[in-house]
Amino acid sequence: MSEQTARRGGTAWALVITSVAGFMAALDNLVVTTALPSIREDLGGGLGDLEWTVSAYTLTFAVLLMFGAALGDRFGRRRLFLVGITVFTVASGAAAMATGIDSLIAARAVQGVGAAIMMPLTLTLLTAAVPAERRGMAYGIWGAVNGLAVASGPLIGGSLTEHISWHWIFWLNVPLGIALLPLARLRLAESHGTGAPLDLPGTLLASGGLFGIVYGLVRGPSDGWTSPLVLAGLFAGAALVAGFVLYSLRAKNPMLPMRLFRSRAFSGINAASLLMFLGMFGSIFLLSQFLQGVLGYSPTEAGLRMLPWTGMPMLVAPIAGILSDRIGGRPVVAAGLFLQAVGLGWMAAVVAPGVSYATQLPGLIVSGVGMALFFAPAANLVMSSVLPKEQGIASGANNALREVGGALGIAVMSSIFAAQGGYESAQTFVDGLRPALVTGAAVVALAGVSALLIPSARRGTQLVMESEQPAPPVTATASH
Repeated sequence: MSEQTARRGGTAWALVITSVAGFMAALDNLVVTTALPSIREDLGGGLGDLEWTVSAYTLTFAVLLMFGAALGDRFGRRRLFLVGITVFTVASGAAAMATGIDSLIAARAVQGVGAAIMMPLTLTLLTAAVPAERRGMAYGIWGAVNGLAVASGPLIGGSLTEHISWHWIFWLNVPLGIALLPLARLRLAESHGTGAPLDLPGTLLASGGLFGIVYGLVRGPSDGWTSPLVLAGLFAGAALVAGFVLYSLRAKNPMLPMRLFRSRAFSGINAASLLMFLGMFGSIFLLSQFLQGVLGYSPTEAGLRMLPWTGMPMLVAPIAGILSDRIGGRPVVAAGLFLQAVGLGWMAAVVAPGVSYATQLPGLIVSGVGMALFFAPAANLVMSSVLPKEQGIASGANNALREVGGALGIAVMSSIFAAQGGYESAQTFVDGLRPALVTGAAVVALAGVSALLIPSARRGTQLVMESEQPAPPVTATASH
């Protein structure tokens, strides 16, 4: 049976399944942060152990994203999507039942493996199920759900921990995963990528390089940037990534063809994504602490007060998707990034030990609208900048760069915060927070400049059509 005649489900089913799967993977990036004090009280462990309950997930997730996409392209995207959901669900149950800090860290690492397999495949499966003229709206809803998950992680984690138990931040995934498995099997169509053999040397180089870089970024703020392990991770990771690029330029069937980056659309949206996540993740990381540590809100109260920012994607992102269908993704993405920069700049200007919530509110709203305008059109730009058979690896590469950007953002913002301020008093916290937010605003504005380098919608479509012309005819592959 050809991949084109595989069992098909409706657009609505594909949107629900991929959005819920993406929500679970994105949520677990930050959901554990507000539960750390309760976890330490129950399971023990030092500060380093608690940091690893967050970092173990980030590491395996970021490192294996491109490999997960490549596996889906080779062996079937729906098949690997089911594998990813299964691994993630089982690991979530193991995390919920962990009786020691070491077993929790191990379960978190396995969670990251499952998320790395299923997350990049959500976009390729959604693209296959939605007609081209309606993809902007579909990406808008998908982006809204994923953006909400990333930003509301601390609120959900704090609420569950405060009112039930920290175990429920992991139990939450289990019924969702169990429900998704039969739905994905019955309602999603199978599809494959190019059918090329797995690029094992490229996989090892890319995975090793990302591991070294993300490890160094995660450990730098706590261990010190001159720590031998941090320096070794950063330098070895950079060397392996450079080796991956050189190898991919010469390989016959590379995991990530470097020619994709010759496209201004692909390069521009990936640069914008990395920089946007750098500025956004670092800012959310510090602002959530500001609301709790300086202004005295509980985790739930702090999360609720961030809803004008974190909840905005649910309202605006679908509209952003429709706009991108009509006027192209570039102006929508650029406008969103510049609004996000303005919002962060506002917060940097008004933060103070006794600042009122009303004073912060305009910055939160503008940041939320900006984030919502980014997510949906960005997904559309990534998927439309490459040929259909290369969408899996394009999605994996974009998600990997986002994760690296998030890790880099937390590391950079934490370093600026520590150099200029600290936790000694409310004023010293603000002294460190303000320059970190200014940096975040500048980085997100730079992301907006990167978005402006993306070709217009008409020209981008023309370039993809031209790139299809010299390619040899592709014979439909049989699904097994």
